[in-house]
Order: sequence, then structure tokens, then C-alpha cells
Amino acid sequence: MSAKLFKASEAVLRVERTSLRVQQPASSSDMVSLAMGEPDFDTPPRIVQAAVEALQQGYTHYAPLLGDKTLCQALADDVSARSGMSVKNGEVLVTHGGTSGLAAAILSIVNPGDRVVIPDPTYSLYADLVNMAGGICIPMPCRSDLHWDLDRLDKALEGAKLFVFCNPGNPTGIVHSREEIETLGKLVNKHNNLVIADEAYSDLVFTDRPFTSVLQVPAFAGRTLYCQTFSKSYAMTGWRVGYLAGPAEMIAAAARVHNSVNGSVNSAVQRAALVALTQCKNDVKRMYDVYRERRQLMMEGLYAIPELSLNEPEGAFYCFPSYSLPIPAIEMVALLREQGIAVRPGSEFGAAGERHLRLSYAASNEAIVEGVRRLKRALAGLN
Repeated sequence: MSAKLFKASEAVLRVERTSLRVQQPASSSDMVSLAMGEPDFDTPPRIVQAAVEALQQGYTHYAPLLGDKTLCQALADDVSARSGMSVKNGEVLVTHGGTSGLAAAILSIVNPGDRVVIPDPTYSLYADLVNMAGGICIPMPCRSDLHWDLDRLDKALEGAKLFVFCNPGNPTGIVHSREEIETLGKLVNKHNNLVIADEAYSDLVFTDRPFTSVLQVPAFAGRTLYCQTFSKSYAMTGWRVGYLAGPAEMIAAAARVHNSVNGSVNSAVQRAALVALTQCKNDVKRMYDVYRERRQLMMEGLYAIPELSLNEPEGAFYCFPSYSLPIPAIEMVALLREQGIAVRPGSEFGAAGERHLRLSYAASNEAIVEGVRRLKRALAGLN
């Protein structure tokens, strides 16, 4: 077939025109990568064994479209325990990872022309999905400390249909306080906005204050889709399993999208996810303790680089320093690759991320030490 006969759909072209997402070249063996967005741990053995046993027991057929009933019930129980409100049948949807959950959520809510507010900087997939749906992204620049500017947020939410955010933040590493989350709850009620809350990193919080989920704040009930994944907490990125929880009407709409595009999630994987949820708290804690040490190691290294300024990361596994050199982030990342270190450009996450770099401490201690050493040497040379 001649390529001249084909033209991509307008949905695809909108994403191509607007997407900030960067596809970096594969790293060579002599490259130190601090660009990863996934744990470097292997999936805990008991989860792997659960998948093996599920396959041997015949979990090789289609699962129910909303998800394995036992897993859905366990997720409903978990969400109920954290929210203090009963989660009923039809209020949970198991998805192909957090990515498909976000896609199903956004595409089931957003019509062409709808205004959708997203923090700036934030995870770049949100804007791509809004643009795919034909919505209008309203970036809301954060304060210099990377927390929300609540006065600006109040103005941005007026007339908007939806607010999408992640907490803890990717790429910022920010964890929003209870006061911030409760204020957001008041604002979305004031302006009658819907909410998608992506809490993929909620098990990776390093502040002294307890993490505040939207599940714990009654103001979000009835208007919010809670998006979660097994990828980060359980080192299950390649397994592709996540879930949405929320009002039955919103879940039904998201399920219509998910079932049309993805279908049901792998049956054996869902049985493994059940074991992760119910039996692997110690594995989560073990990985958490390692991340805490790596975070401290990276912070100490970055604080010693004169060209960088770092807001202390509070959660997830990212540092998001700004740099003082007059070089766009995309060019800076290319220059750093020439010096043997791979990182992500802050501009990938929004205009307010320009002159920032995202570094991941989901890497070995040796990679962190060597990567930060190369970064310091490269910035000194550029300066």
C-alpha cells in the first residue's frame, strides 16, 4: 500500500503537534543513566511464583472486564479501609497499568473544547491524553518551591471541567500536604470540577508528615477517579496492572473506553497482583528503605554542585534541580549525554520545567555516585 494514501487521524496529529515527551536514544554500556522512571529492583519472588501457580491452575482465559473478582474485592476493601467509606461493586476497574487507567479516565471525561487544568511541571502523559481527546490543556505554573500556587489554582479551575494531578509528584518529587489537598477539595467543589488523582508513588514518601490521599478527604467523593498502579510500589512495571476507583458512573464510562481499547487484563497477572496487595508489605518496606538511602546519597551529591539549586525531594524517586546556565534543557541533556550521563529534560514536563533536570535515584548507589560526579564535571566545564 502506498504511504501517500495514509494520513494519521486528527487525534494523532494533535498529540504530535503538542507533545513534550522525549524519546531518548538507548544508553550505551559506558553511559550512566539516571533517566529511568521505573524501579531497578526485580519483582519480589512471591509475586512471580503466584503468576506461575496461576498459569498452572488454568488462569489462561479472559478475565471479567472490570477485573478478577477476588482482586477487585481486595482492592475495594483496601480503598474502603483508607477512605472510611464503603466501596461497592462496580466502583473499581483493573487496568493495563496506570497508563491505561489514566487514558481510560481522561478519554471518558473530556470532550473537544473542554478545559483541563494540569500543574506545570507535571507528568507529560496527561497533556497528551487531553490533546488526544480534543480538550484544552490549561497549565498551572507552580511556585518556586514546586508546590501549588493555590490562588492561581483557584483562578485556573474556574470554568474547567477537570483537574489532573499526581501526588507524590513526577517529576518534582513534591508531596502535597494535608492542607494543600484539603484546599484543593474546597476549590473543586467551589468550581464543580471533576478530578483525576494519580497516586502511583504514594508508598514512596520521605517526609515526617503522613501522606494525605484524596481517599482520606471527603470533599473529593463523588467527583474523583483515583488512579493507582502496581508498577512502582511492587517493582512490577512490565506486568502492566493498575486500577481506578471512583463513583460507579465514572468507572462505567472509563470501563467502556478500557474495554474497547484494551479488553480485560491478563488473568494470571491479576492473581499475582492479589498476592502483591495482600502479602508483600515487607517487600515494599525493604525497597522503600533502599530508596531512602539513595535519595540521601543523591541529594548530598547535588547540593555540592554550584550550578544547581535543589528543592528537597519529598517523595517518588526523583530529584528535580534547576541549573543556572543559559542553555535550554533539551540541549543541556544532549550535552550531558556527551559526558556519559543520561537524565531527563525538565521541559519535557511543561514550560515551567525549563532549566531543570529530572534525575532518578531508582538506580544503584554506584550509578548515583558516578552519575552525579559526571554531572558535576560536565556543568563545571560548561560554566
